[in-house]
Amino acid sequence: MKLTYRLATQEDLVEIVRLLLEDELGAERENLHLPLTDSYQAAFEAITADRNQELTVVERAGEIVATYQLSFIPYLTYQGGLRAQVEAVRVKASYRGQGLGTTIFHQVIERAKSKGAHLLQLTTDKKRAKAKKFYDALGFVASHEGMKLHLR
Repeated sequence: MKLTYRLATQEDLVEIVRLLLEDELGAERENLHLPLTDSYQAAFEAITADRNQELTVVERAGEIVATYQLSFIPYLTYQGGLRAQVEAVRVKASYRGQGLGTTIFHQVIERAKSKGAHLLQLTTDKKRAKAKKFYDALGFVASHEGMKLHLR
């Protein structure tokens, strides 16, 4: 399966939101009413303006089949290291179970390495047991306990 990876453009925004909605948790929090709300547009503009953010779409034969956001976080620990964080990974429902996720993650790992990151991290909701098994199989280790405080 030949895949193309590219940074998302404004024209991809509706399809990215559609992918977010295909997810069981995303269905509870996303909104695809057209035109999209201004908050999606503002977030997209902020992401694409930040050199430490890469919102990527994955295409197969011109069709967007997946998306993810890769963030590069400079910090002082590890002697001024660079950490990569991947979030909002979504594969189109009709392409799940075909090894696409594994292929995409190998690309994500290589991209993080090429930028000089010494660590790739992610979070996954505890409700996502299948996702946790998938990340375990890729070599991710649940080494820390993450905590969140919802502010609204």
